[in-house]
Amino acid sequence: MENFGDQVRQLRKDKDWTLTKLAAMLDMDSANLSKIETGKRSFDEKKLPIFCKIFSLDLEKMKTELLSEKFANKVYAENVDEEVFHLAEQKVKYLIKNDKH
Repeated sequence: MENFGDQVRQLRKDKDWTLTKLAAMLDMDSANLSKIETGKRSFDEKKLPIFCKIFSLDLEKMKTELLSEKFANKVYAENVDEEVFHLAEQKVKYLIKNDKH
């Protein structure tokens, strides 16, 4: 399974673009883009619409990819057990039912 940064790198390389070129298109520093590609920095969700437009990607699918990675990184960093997932699922269902978000 690839992380989001791996996907960014592969998409960039498929176009034969440099870090500098893609970073300029995303209005970001190439050093930050490099950190995203290596998993040392999170991708800024505000940049996702332009990123998806550049690569003709589905925005909702990529939002899901990015959010799931942020969630996984948080879970990993906190070293949580399976009960957290169960409780989080119940809370999401409650929020949806009561439309409180």
